[in-house]
Amino acid sequence: MARRLSNLDPGFDNAFRAALARQREAVHYVDDVVASVLADVRTRGDAALLDYTERFDGVRICGEQLRLSIDEIDSACSECDGASLDALNFAAHRIEDFHRRQMPETLSYTDEIGVTLGARWRPIDAVGLYVPGGSAAYPSSLLMNAIPARIAGVRRVAMTVPAPDRRIDPLVLAAAKLSGVQEIYRVGGAQAIGALAYGTETIVPVDKIVGPGNAYVVAAKRQVFGIVGIDMIAGPTEVLIVADADNDPSWIAIDLLAQAEHDVAAQSILVTDNISFADRVESAVEDHLVTLKRGDIARASWENNGLIIITENLEQAAALVDRVAPEHLELAVANPEALAADVSHAGAIFLGRHTPEAIGDYVAGPNHVLPTAGSARFSSGLSVLDFLKRTSMIRCDAESLSAVGSAAITLAEGEGLDAHARSISIRLNRP
Repeated sequence: MARRLSNLDPGFDNAFRAALARQREAVHYVDDVVASVLADVRTRGDAALLDYTERFDGVRICGEQLRLSIDEIDSACSECDGASLDALNFAAHRIEDFHRRQMPETLSYTDEIGVTLGARWRPIDAVGLYVPGGSAAYPSSLLMNAIPARIAGVRRVAMTVPAPDRRIDPLVLAAAKLSGVQEIYRVGGAQAIGALAYGTETIVPVDKIVGPGNAYVVAAKRQVFGIVGIDMIAGPTEVLIVADADNDPSWIAIDLLAQAEHDVAAQSILVTDNISFADRVESAVEDHLVTLKRGDIARASWENNGLIIITENLEQAAALVDRVAPEHLELAVANPEALAADVSHAGAIFLGRHTPEAIGDYVAGPNHVLPTAGSARFSSGLSVLDFLKRTSMIRCDAESLSAVGSAAITLAEGEGLDAHARSISIRLNRP
């Protein structure tokens, strides 16, 4: 059973804080291993990639086989059934439609003094996309990462994906082809992140790395940040559901488990003001668990990390939500818009009883790569903006420089930076 808390209990704050802290502890136990792998890849290049691929994926290949050929990609796509390809195309269309609306406009104006100011946007040149290939395949995540990059105008997207026993899920490769990704390498883990960051004889380095992965991949992204950009440090996935007693408990139960089935470290939280409803949800969870293919994973997640929080009323829910700052927030209440208006911190909000979080994972349109572990307090989900750079534009003529220059000279002199002050005053013919 999941842990149950009530905000009426005197020790609630400490218990609630402890439950969140346990989930948010950074994973450092892999840091030394990852540092060694990265150093090896940086030193030995392809040879290191081939050794790690044989050790971890059970596949012995030569350097020429690191990159998938177009024929291999096409062959894999031909294995996909028509219904899956149709669904993939449907999702891709909706994701593209939403993200095209995010493209920013160039800013340019001349202020009252006569200084022309603005900002322009340019795409990142090269992006590395990491695609997991472990216990589950996620073609949907590939779409969510690759389509915004293409819309932004990124010229080169290099994708890495592990191929245990020489197999890559065909639908993943179909999603890559659909997204316009043709540069694909059969390598995974921290070694793939190292190859993308440092480059090898076969893999040209990129400027930014995006995409989810296990603890080793996350640690590697953290360690190469600064050499390249990264999208975010993503932890285990999470959902918080605020639900009143008018919901079908079976619906809410399966929404909780939909998150739990991702990973034994995932967290699902229910907030409700009705104890009887909470009991019925827990009973429905047990009913669903016996029929789920990933029931063992979902059960471990629910029993170890799940929370049910009983509040005096649902007006108190927004404050609890903001303390969690969840990746996913479902508001299964009568007036979800009103409750959402009081929430400041959430990666994505799903409004109403007929909007399960799973719809956002696939076909809603907004990105499902979202901030975890409370980082929604200060960051947002992946977007087209993550693949763009903004450059400020400034232009003065003699008259406008004269109008603003005196203040700049004063500030430069106050900071003791004589050359700064002189670079302005010399243009104004001042001593």
